[in-house]
Amino acid sequence: MRKAITILGIMGCVMVLATTVWAARYQFVTIGTGGVTGVYYPTGGAIAKMVNRKKKQYLIRATVESTGGSVFNVNALMSGDLEFGVVQSDRGYQAYNGLADWESVGKQTKLRSVFSIYPETVTLIVAEESGIQSCDDIRGKRIAIGNPGSGTRKNSSDALGTCGLTFDDLGAAEGLKASEGSKMLQDGRIDGYFYTVGHPNGSIKEAVAGRIKVRFVPFTNTSTLLGQHSYYANAIIPVDHYPGVTNSGNVNTFGVKATFLTSSDVDENAVYAITKEVFENFDQFTSLHPAYSALTREDLLKGLSAPLHKGALKYYREAGLL
Repeated sequence: MRKAITILGIMGCVMVLATTVWAARYQFVTIGTGGVTGVYYPTGGAIAKMVNRKKKQYLIRATVESTGGSVFNVNALMSGDLEFGVVQSDRGYQAYNGLADWESVGKQTKLRSVFSIYPETVTLIVAEESGIQSCDDIRGKRIAIGNPGSGTRKNSSDALGTCGLTFDDLGAAEGLKASEGSKMLQDGRIDGYFYTVGHPNGSIKEAVAGRIKVRFVPFTNTSTLLGQHSYYANAIIPVDHYPGVTNSGNVNTFGVKATFLTSSDVDENAVYAITKEVFENFDQFTSLHPAYSALTREDLLKGLSAPLHKGALKYYREAGLL
């Protein structure tokens, strides 16, 4: 009996030692995304899956984390709590240059770009019964402006600015996650909600399919805003994605790009491996979501708001993209 226990003990020690050696060989990286109903989360999941398929080659194990969004992801990258994060291009620009949420802490000069992903449009979806059809109708209404730490929060402020409004001009400025907006709208607890997102989007489809009829609000007085901020560009919301919305045609607005960022402290080989897998499985990557359907490889190098990481730079030079 004692001999059997001894053998089992030795086997246990061997297993622990083998697990320790395995863990020591691998580099673990975490990708920060956003809410699970948005596009960030499945994007991060797809990237992790690509890398994990070749974990024995790269000795990298990637995991995905649902987070509060762009501001959270930038701060987590800078603190080392995340290795990679999906971040709106405007938030990346502000962080790198020490603006907006980073004005008090200064420039986040360790922030690095890997690639950009897809355009995101600033979207305000409202209940038809609210009477909101344009900027002139938003004052005094109950609007969800995005949770603190999200890119949507700042975009909603800028969108209201094009109408000559601030959060104080709203009847209520609800700090909800954008993904919670559809339920709140259909429950009649808010008149509308902002969501900076790629289209089509599942949460907005839920809002359109509900009992309460909904519409998108255009933002057209954007020339001053775009002149002040190079990371913004005019955009449209394609209503064909949302049967049942009461708009009769595509809606004019503005937007940013989703970007994949890291820190200069992150290992060059890890950044190189992720960049290579995305670009060499480009067709698979763009099939993930209709928002990616028109992307080209060259598009993934546009709209970057921080310098390229040396690992990404290495791949782009090898591939002749730079």
